[in-house]
Amino acid sequence: MLSCSVFRSMRLATLAVSLGLLGACASTGGGKPSAQVNALYSQLDQASTGYETALQQSREGDLEASQLTLRQSLDRLKQASAQCGSTPGCDPQRFFSVFDRLLRLKDGDFGGDQDLAGDVDSSQASLAAGHAGAASLPQAQRSVTLLHGQKLSQLIAMNGPVKAALEMWLTQRRPQLMDAWVNYRYLRHEMWPAYEKADLPEALLFGILAQESGGKVHAVSRSGAAGPLQFMYSTGMRFGLGVDNGFDTRFDPAASARANAEYLNEQLRIFNNNLELVIGAYNGGEGRMRRAVGDDTSVSFYDPRVYNQMSPETRDYVPAVLAAAWLFLHPDSYNLRFPEVDGVPGTITLKRAASLDELTVCLGSADGMSDGWFRTLRNLNPRLDPDVSQPTGTLLQVPRQLERAYASRCVDGPWPILAADLHNATVPVVPDPKPVAPPVPSTKSYRVRHGDTLISIVRKLHCSSVQEISEMNGLKHHGIRVGQQLKVPVCR
Repeated sequence: MLSCSVFRSMRLATLAVSLGLLGACASTGGGKPSAQVNALYSQLDQASTGYETALQQSREGDLEASQLTLRQSLDRLKQASAQCGSTPGCDPQRFFSVFDRLLRLKDGDFGGDQDLAGDVDSSQASLAAGHAGAASLPQAQRSVTLLHGQKLSQLIAMNGPVKAALEMWLTQRRPQLMDAWVNYRYLRHEMWPAYEKADLPEALLFGILAQESGGKVHAVSRSGAAGPLQFMYSTGMRFGLGVDNGFDTRFDPAASARANAEYLNEQLRIFNNNLELVIGAYNGGEGRMRRAVGDDTSVSFYDPRVYNQMSPETRDYVPAVLAAAWLFLHPDSYNLRFPEVDGVPGTITLKRAASLDELTVCLGSADGMSDGWFRTLRNLNPRLDPDVSQPTGTLLQVPRQLERAYASRCVDGPWPILAADLHNATVPVVPDPKPVAPPVPSTKSYRVRHGDTLISIVRKLHCSSVQEISEMNGLKHHGIRVGQQLKVPVCR
């Protein structure tokens, strides 16, 4: 068995070479690969195979052979990556996909006493209390170790799609990111327990929520996906989401989080813990992903063989989820400050009948909520129609800080009166106009003379058309005969 020190040196050497490799591949070309490019790709494949052989030799305890094979493979990687940057048509994405795959092979489920704890930056929180290192983590947690690890930080710096997604979240989509954060903090007590039970990282939950719905529990897409995590009806039914007393449970935050966690764990087993493939399957369909991947579940999502077969939406979706998850973990590293949110849950019992709309009006901007409380009240009470007044004694879920605000603002005083007055206002309803039948034109008789054609008859009338006269008389092919009596409109 490979010793911890040898394995750690092997890890550091591989990481350094991989980073140098990706830094060198800075330019790409189009068109059919040249013989020189194909030769580089062949070296890359040989290096990848050699790396796998070195890992297998280390597991079998043949340290001397492992080190020799590893050294030869890394030398081949260095040589190919150095030439890629100066070779027209060389695709750096292909080098990245191999790098990503080798990381998976090395950081996967190793048995024995090999020390993988060094793969995780000690300054970052572990995935779960009491777990030390990827080897001791449950299956789903192992699959996302890179999400918390130092190596993903290096990967993101080199991965164009994720880098672009980070910029989008920090610029054009920043308002949606902030809304998602606020919405999630108030929903966290309902959604996080299912992920925690499934040993999945909270950052992944936030990433999917931010991309799918922005934390709007009642979101519905054009394709029919519904809820905070956007389940299609058939997929939701597969994982226990259906209709409960007329309520679509895809809109239930706790139920949708449970179903999402079950889906991810199922797909992680199918795709051999390849997180990017699982995220892509969640968006684009597992069937399509299986066809693209085939039997090689270790392939990177960014490998052209997979990436190029995905829809533009899925190609954007995967890095967007990972980028949002990464910002959830490390906002300070990107000059990002999420607002402080007290998401501790609470309840209120209505002292007077009110709808969620009315409560939103009387609560105003309580506790500094400048955008008001409508979205939060609706998210926490998904079964209620916000326009329908709830009777006295109804128990509502609210953030704890609103318990006091409700008592001071919405029980007595001017605000509930104002809210009720606005809510009960009526808007005049304009009835749909009755359909008016088109007027029936007056007609007269016209006797066809020698030399007449429909066109000449129309010209004499000055107010009709060949089509109108043909239809009035049931003519075929505009044919008329001398002496025929035609109905023609009376022109005024």
